[in-house]
Amino acid sequence: MRRRDFITLLGGTAAAWPLAVRAQQPAMPVIGFLNGASADPNAPMLAAFRQGLNEAGYVEGQNVAIEYRWAEGQYDRLPALAADLVRRKVAVIAATGGPASGHAAKSATVTIPIVFISGADPIKEGLVASLNRPGGNATGVNPLLPAMEGKRLGLLHELVASADLFTALLNPAMPTFDDQLNDVEEAARALGQKIQIFRVSNEAEIDATFASAAICVPAQCLSPPIPSC
Repeated sequence: MRRRDFITLLGGTAAAWPLAVRAQQPAMPVIGFLNGASADPNAPMLAAFRQGLNEAGYVEGQNVAIEYRWAEGQYDRLPALAADLVRRKVAVIAATGGPASGHAAKSATVTIPIVFISGADPIKEGLVASLNRPGGNATGVNPLLPAMEGKRLGLLHELVASADLFTALLNPAMPTFDDQLNDVEEAARALGQKIQIFRVSNEAEIDATFASAAICVPAQCLSPPIPSC
């Protein structure tokens, strides 16, 4: 081989090295994040989520990417959003914000791992087969929220013993609404406490409910005032 041909070949090979190296580098893993609510009210939760990833050695934008999907309170959008994450070929789906996200993710894939958080009973909801052996591709966290309804009302009853009426805000769009409503009403009956239920499905309805109702706390009454305050 002539010297000029050898230099030309060597130069072409060297130029191709960076492309070959880049081709051999593994693609950055992608986490799918699915939630039925909106991003802004969940900013603290997102910060904690990213902090947990950082503690595990994953930094968004450096060695992991996150695809966010928010249903903006329209829970019927969750199945389409979950399917979109599956098409994106994410490595795992973090189904947050309640069992509706977990159900949507589980219906969209039987292979991609799913990590959910649900205040409802995940076995009763059909998300897992059992707590110690969830089975399938889904696992998660259950904060045992139904058991907390009586605790919350009991604490309120102690703090505001003179209150004649308590108010609870529940979301009728959630699949667990009926169970949660029963838990709240049963806890109120056990305490002999009157309770009023407001049905709110999104942030705007929450704001409107607070704007139209008087909320009283010890030694303070938030407007608009009513005689019982």
